[in-house]
Amino acid sequence: MAYNLAQCLPIVRKAAMAGARALFLPEASDYIASTSSETVSLAKSTAASPFVLGLQNAAKENRLPINVGVHEPAQNGQKVKNTVIWINEEGKITQRYQKIHLFDVDIEGGPVLRESNSVEKGERILPPFETGVGRVGMTICFDLRFPEISLALARQKVQIITYPSAFTVPTGKAHWSTLLRARAIESQSYVVAAAQVGAHNEKRRSYGHSMIVSPWGDVVVELGEELTEEPEMAVANIDLGMAERIKKEMPLLRRTDIYPEV
Repeated sequence: MAYNLAQCLPIVRKAAMAGARALFLPEASDYIASTSSETVSLAKSTAASPFVLGLQNAAKENRLPINVGVHEPAQNGQKVKNTVIWINEEGKITQRYQKIHLFDVDIEGGPVLRESNSVEKGERILPPFETGVGRVGMTICFDLRFPEISLALARQKVQIITYPSAFTVPTGKAHWSTLLRARAIESQSYVVAAAQVGAHNEKRRSYGHSMIVSPWGDVVVELGEELTEEPEMAVANIDLGMAERIKKEMPLLRRTDIYPEV
């Protein structure tokens, strides 16, 4: 965790110097373990996590809100919570979302992963909340495959949906860009997807390709899939006016008299 914090702190400073109004970091930015037992043993509460405390101090020092994915202990002590937190410019945690859909897969030619072995699933969609960059809705990684969340957030007037992720390479190559663009188009909102990249251990490698997608489905910015000497960062302008124009010009009027409202 100390190593990962050391990777994140320069990004915080760089983002602040670039004039960013918020910083979005990937899922599980504190650590990615090699076993389920290690995942559980490493988890610390946000109040005791050197990683989270370090980012809270950095957010306060740089007056920069930070959206970041971390692990937190579950109540039974046998599993963890995969969460994303919003740290405001005063360094306070003001929002928390717990991942709803867990990644249990057995991909031919790819990894066998059972997130449910060590992670407790979340039970609710967090309503969008106001920030300095717009009305934000938070999700995590595998949630990306379920449009019900983005549609529910869109109904609540979301403007930016975050998908902090650690996508595998096979699924990333096949679906990452397509899914992100689909979620942006159907919700008519910006999608911000900060993604882990490169090898974590002998079992895990992440696809990368952090991306911001406009409400029209255009890729505003995209990073690479290879590790660099220093962590990559991209800055993009969020045009909320464009999002409102799209909604006005192409209203998506749900036929909830025929199918259920999400």
